[in-house]
Amino acid sequence: MKEKLKENLSGIIILLLEIAVGVLLLIDPVAFTSAIIIAIGLALLFYGVAAVLRYFGTDALAAAAGQGLAIGLLTIAAGLFCILRTGWFVQTFPVLTILYGLAVLVAGFIKTQTTVDMLRLKKTGWVWMAVSAALSLSLAAVILFNPFDTTVFLWRFTAIVLLAQAVWDLVTLILAGRRSRTE
Repeated sequence: MKEKLKENLSGIIILLLEIAVGVLLLIDPVAFTSAIIIAIGLALLFYGVAAVLRYFGTDALAAAAGQGLAIGLLTIAAGLFCILRTGWFVQTFPVLTILYGLAVLVAGFIKTQTTVDMLRLKKTGWVWMAVSAALSLSLAAVILFNPFDTTVFLWRFTAIVLLAQAVWDLVTLILAGRRSRTE
């Protein structure tokens, strides 16, 4: 029982984070994405500096075998690129959107598998999962075929998809948890 509670709690936390990301993307997709890219850049920069310091703090023979200096310098360069060239990432939004659309498509296929498994195991509540699968697959198709005029509109639509999917999955998770307790 505790395992199931922990699993549901972690799922709920992830879905709440998805909702937060969806809201922030909806408000200002360019600023939110830029902030995320800069945060990733800072993390890479700090990791790279730590790797370089660790390299010089390690015995010369062990350090030579580990490639710590090269890894550290590469990570520093990647971090600086993220921080200083955030605009480049913003220009590649369509590629990022395609990757997100593919992720939603994969999630839809996984939900389809879960729906069929629930049907084969004669479990109740499969309808909720089926609707969730259909929603994911439909929204993934819209994202991947991109019928929109601007990237900003596409990201706002993506935010709405993220919100809708997360809210639906949260409701499905809560309802499935209630049903399993009553059965």
